[in-house]
Amino acid sequence: MAKMLYSATMSLDGFITGPGGDMSWLTPYLGPDPMADRLVGRVGAILAGRRSFGGDDPHRGDPEREGKAFGGGWDGPQFVLTHRPPSAPVPGVTFVGDLRTAVAEARRAAGDRYVNVIGADVARQCLAAEMLDEPRRPPACTTASPARSSAGSGRSSARRTRRPSPCPGSRRSRRTTARRPPACG
Repeated sequence: MAKMLYSATMSLDGFITGPGGDMSWLTPYLGPDPMADRLVGRVGAILAGRRSFGGDDPHRGDPEREGKAFGGGWDGPQFVLTHRPPSAPVPGVTFVGDLRTAVAEARRAAGDRYVNVIGADVARQCLAAEMLDEPRRPPACTTASPARSSAGSGRSSARRTRRPSPCPGSRRSRRTTARRPPACG
């Protein structure tokens, strides 16, 4: 049976998207990544939230990759958890109104591969319902919506980390682990 996996790219300060869901901050970090490529190859279905599904695309402006899961590196069944499905059908996408049904349908579609959870709110719901099998610590990148927030406080409760990216030698790990020089004064 499929395992539920949450994996995301986030900034060192715990943000996944910029203001208004902007994903353009991620664009400079996109490129060959053997670890991510291996993971994408093991994904059998995607379970996304409505905001992630309809949100910004880090591949915006690239006609070959824009609007495609993992920039066109993956193709398969997608399930979107929402109470507001679009009026027109979207090919290859099933809109589901409750978490348990969405997870069951995505697992069935994925077979013995991963269901990749996309969207911090869907991941939070899966964690709360104990439906997430493999949360992965994401590589940290730059600054930008919190991965999770304390109930009612509006402040991020994501932990800050100074650990380097698990992708040694990648542009991401070189850029994010560099320290700023001390201030002159």
